[in-house]
Amino acid sequence: MLYLVGLGLGDADDITVKGLRAVRGCARVYLEAYTSVLTVGKEALEEYYGKELILADRDLVEQGADEILKDADVTDVAFLVVGDPFGATTHSDLVLRAVHAGIPYRVIHNASIMTAVGCCGLQLYNFGETVSLVFWTESWKPESFYDKICKNKTAGLHTLCLLDIKVKEQSIENMMRGKKIYEPPRFMTVNQAADQLIQIIRRRREEGAELGVTEDTVCVGVARLGADDQAVRAATLAQLASCDLGGPLHSLLVTGRLHPLEAELLRTHAEPSAPLQLEQQ
Repeated sequence: MLYLVGLGLGDADDITVKGLRAVRGCARVYLEAYTSVLTVGKEALEEYYGKELILADRDLVEQGADEILKDADVTDVAFLVVGDPFGATTHSDLVLRAVHAGIPYRVIHNASIMTAVGCCGLQLYNFGETVSLVFWTESWKPESFYDKICKNKTAGLHTLCLLDIKVKEQSIENMMRGKKIYEPPRFMTVNQAADQLIQIIRRRREEGAELGVTEDTVCVGVARLGADDQAVRAATLAQLASCDLGGPLHSLLVTGRLHPLEAELLRTHAEPSAPLQLEQQ
C-alpha cells in the first residue's frame, strides 16, 4: 500500500499516532522536500520515526513517481508531506499513478496552514480563494494574485496568501548549460510579500485604476505556525512591509469584512503602539 502521511506544521512531534504507526511499518519512506518545510531537519525526523528517510525533490515526485511506487503493490511505502497531504499543494498525480497501477493507497491527514491560520482570529468560513505570491524577477512580475485578493475583498472575504519557497532551484544560466548546480534555499517573508503588493498598488494608482486593496488595508502576518515560537502580527499592509517576523515559513492574510468577534481577536495581535482601525460588518 502507498501511505500519504501528513506531518503537521511544527516539528517531529506533530505527526499523528496513526501516521507514526504507518511510517514505522513501511519498507521505504519518502519525505517530500520542496513544497514546505518543518522547523527541524531530516535527521531529527529520522531519529523520532526510527526510519531512514529518502528525500523526494520536485524532479523525483514529478518525473520519477514510478520509483516511489516501485513494489508498493507487495510492500508498504510512505510518502510524507508537511502539513496535510492534500492541503496547499495536492499530490493527486501520485495517487492517480497508484490507482492506475492497481496499488491501494491510504491518506492520513494532519493540520495544515489552510486551517491553522484560524489562530489569528479570522473565521475560516469567511475566506475566499487562496492565492500564491511568487518571487519576482527583473523580467517577470505577475500581478494576477492582486486581482484575486481584490475579488475576495469585494465579496467581503478574507484571503490566505501562500508565500513562495525556492528549494533546490537552478539559475537560468545553470539550467541552460545543463549544470546541476542549485541556488541556496529562499523563503518569502511577510514583509517581502507586502512590499510586492504595495508596488502593484502604487503602479495601478498612477494608472488611475480603482483599488480594492491599499496600503491601509488591515492584514495579518503569520510565521512558523505550529511551532513554539510562532508569530502572529495584525497591522496595515504598509506596516507589515517593515515588519520582521523571523525565520520561515511565513504566510500573509488580507482581511475582508470583519465580524465583531474577528475584529476583537485581531486587536490582540496588533502592536500596542499601533492600534488597528477596523471596519466591521
